[in-house]
Amino acid sequence: MKRKSIIILSLITVLSACSMKYSFTGASISPSVKTYTIYDFPNRARTINPTLSDYFVEQLRDKFTRQTSLDYQNDGGDLEFEGSITGYDIKPISVQEGDITTQNRLTITLNVTFRNNQDPEQNFETDFSAFSDFSSEFNIADVEDELVETIVKQIIDDIYNKSVANW
Repeated sequence: MKRKSIIILSLITVLSACSMKYSFTGASISPSVKTYTIYDFPNRARTINPTLSDYFVEQLRDKFTRQTSLDYQNDGGDLEFEGSITGYDIKPISVQEGDITTQNRLTITLNVTFRNNQDPEQNFETDFSAFSDFSSEFNIADVEDELVETIVKQIIDDIYNKSVANW
């Protein structure tokens, strides 16, 4: 019985000495990181969706609020995200005989700079891009909100994974 108690106590001591905080969301965040900041992402794409910048920032903040215990800070957080929307492109991807387009693709690209002010070795600047295809039977205005929602979710998941899940 004493031996089991010693083993359990040793195991608890070893586990509590770990320097990373793990969560069920896949985040691996140092205990020294308490806050995050997400700055505006100006839209610098040739084609501009006027609501995309605000929507993206709102969704990224929501992801970090829901999936981490970090507190949002307007400026100078332990983790900082900034960048810009650099691409918003609609291109045909499938053409039938007679040069008739049957499928189009909406691609959104963002340039993201991530700074971990507690561990600068994790800093990065990367382009994130995702796309969604839609039938040419639809006008972009009819499907744009749904496509943007799908694409932004994918980009945010990629940013989250690269910044705090270390994938």
